[in-house]
Amino acid sequence: MTVTNPVPSSADHPRLVLRGAAVLETLLPDAAVVLDGGVVTYAGPSGGLAPAPADDVVDLAPGQVMVPGLVDLHCHGAFGVDFSRADAAAIRGAVARLHAAGSTTLMASLVTDEPEVLLRQVALLAGLAEEGLIAGIHLEGPFLSEVRCGAQDPRWLLAPDLELAEALIRAGRGWLRTMTYAPELPGADALVELLAGHGVTPSLGHTACTAEQAHESLVRARQLLAASGQSGARPTVTHLFNGMDPMHHRAPGAVSACLRAAKAGNAAVELIADNTHLDPYLVATMFDLLGAGNIALVTDSMAAAGLADGQYRLGPAEVLVQDGVARLVSTGSIAGGTAAMVDLVRNSVGAGVPLADAVISAAPVPAGVLGRGQELGSLVPGASADLIVLDQALVPVRVMRRGSWLS
Repeated sequence: MTVTNPVPSSADHPRLVLRGAAVLETLLPDAAVVLDGGVVTYAGPSGGLAPAPADDVVDLAPGQVMVPGLVDLHCHGAFGVDFSRADAAAIRGAVARLHAAGSTTLMASLVTDEPEVLLRQVALLAGLAEEGLIAGIHLEGPFLSEVRCGAQDPRWLLAPDLELAEALIRAGRGWLRTMTYAPELPGADALVELLAGHGVTPSLGHTACTAEQAHESLVRARQLLAASGQSGARPTVTHLFNGMDPMHHRAPGAVSACLRAAKAGNAAVELIADNTHLDPYLVATMFDLLGAGNIALVTDSMAAAGLADGQYRLGPAEVLVQDGVARLVSTGSIAGGTAAMVDLVRNSVGAGVPLADAVISAAPVPAGVLGRGQELGSLVPGASADLIVLDQALVPVRVMRRGSWLS
C-alpha cells in the first residue's frame, strides 16, 4: 500500500478527505483518501491521517466503498450513440454519460468498416482524445479472420494492408492505441511490427489461428514492443474466448496460447464479464488461473448500452437487442455488449471473485495497457482524482473524474 504525507490544508485551499472502506491495493475497511487539486495526495489507513481544520471531511455511509474510476479498453458506444458512425457532438454526449456511470477513462472502439469511414472516424476520435474526453482509439479490424468475424461485416475484412494501416496510424495522430488482428493472415507479422514501432498495442483476436501461430505472434509482439522502447508493455487479447475457436484437447487453438501468455504475464486478456459473452463460472475460473493482474475487464459495449431493448446499429450492421442481449439482425451473432464497467465488476463479484481483484482488472490493469498506470486506475498519491463511491450492492452513488463530482 502506498501512502505519502499530504500537503496540509489551508483556509483558502481546503482538501477533500473521504473516509471509509476503500479498494487500494486490497480492500481496506478503514481508509482515508485525500484529494487536492485534481490528484490523490494520500491513500491509506485513516489512522495515518490527521485532518486539518480546513479540510472538507466526508465519511462514507455504512456499506459504501470507494474504488478507483474504471478504465474501459473496448467500447463501441452507448446511450444510443455508435462511435463508428456518429459525429463529434453525439460522441461527446455519450462519453460524458459513460464517465458519469463510472467509466472515468475509456477508449473508443471502431468495428470493421469501409476504409474511408475508418479513416474519417479515427481522425474525428483523435480530436476528442486531444480534448481529453477519451484516452485513445481501438480498431477492431479490418485485419480479421472471416471465419471468426462475429459481428464484424465480412464485406470489409482485409488481409493486413500496411499502406492502409499506416494511413490509419497517421489519421490517429498518436491516439491509435490498440488494433485487433488475426495472426494467421498473410502479412500479419509485418503488421505487428508496424504497430509496435508506432506505439500501437497489437491485440490478438477474431482469429481461427492455431495455438502455435498465436504463441509465436504474442511472443513476437512482446519483443517488438520492448524493442520500440515501451518498457513493460505487453500485447493484449481481444475478448478471450469470443471470436476464436473453442479450446479442444486435440486442437487447442488460440485460447490455449493466450492462457499461457497471460499466466506468464506476457499478455493481458480481455474478458467481457456481462454474463452473456461468458458464463460467470468461466470468469471466476480465469481469475483463479490467471490472476487479476493479467485480466482486463471490458464492456465491448455498443449503442444500446444504458438504454432499453430495441433496434440499434453497430457500424454498418443492424442490431436487435432483446432482454439486454444484442444480436445481428442478419445472422443472430452476438453484436457487442450492453453492460457498463461497474456491471462487470458486480458480475465478477457475484461469480465469486473478490472485489479487490475485480477492481484490479477493471482499473489498474487496463490503465497499464494504456501506458498510464501511474496516473489512472488506482487510488495512489499522484494519481488522477478519479473514483467511485459504491453502495453495498455495488451500485454507484457518486462518481468523480479528474477531481470533479459527476453524479
